Amino acid sequence: MRVVAISVFLASVTIPAGATTLQRLTLDEMAQKSTAIVRAKVTGSSEIIRGGEIFTTYKFDVLQTLKSGPGVREVAVPGGVAGGMRQVVAGAPTLSAGREYVLFLWTSRSGLTQLIGMSQGVFSVERTNAGDLLASRSAAGEQMLDAAGRAVRDEALSIPLNELKAKVSKALAAVSARAAGTVAPRTVN
Repeated sequence: MRVVAISVFLASVTIPAGATTLQRLTLDEMAQKSTAIVRAKVTGSSEIIRGGEIFTTYKFDVLQTLKSGPGVREVAVPGGVAGGMRQVVAGAPTLSAGREYVLFLWTSRSGLTQLIGMSQGVFSVERTNAGDLLASRSAAGEQMLDAAGRAVRDEALSIPLNELKAKVSKALAAVSARAAGTVAPRTVN
């Protein structure tokens, strides 16, 4: 009987989310779909329950804006512990206070700001031995699909921060040019 009681307790405390499948996004796609892109330093975190889902909200100081958008200072990542329950979401990154990141953000109509592509939208920023800043992310371990719905593998990405910023600027300029009608839309074969 005690084993059953413990099992029921553990089941009520830990609520695993269903399997996560992510669409693999290119850097251009993430830049274009983001409502804001910032280089930020995480200052702390807390957990909230919203719409029956648990989120860990990370507060941050903006160090640099790569794409301006709503003046956000926090990002909600699915999963965490709140209200006596734990929710685990595959593909949800964990950010560390005091660390610097480039965050590809998306703010919904309800005002909740999240990461584009879950872990795909977070790059850790580290200083190399040569003194340059490097933006890196690990390969996502979750199932990934391409735009056509085919299973694909994600790959880790490390890029000098200046090159990442240049790629984001180029992607945003391409969107502006298409919107202005100066560039023909790209076709997919």
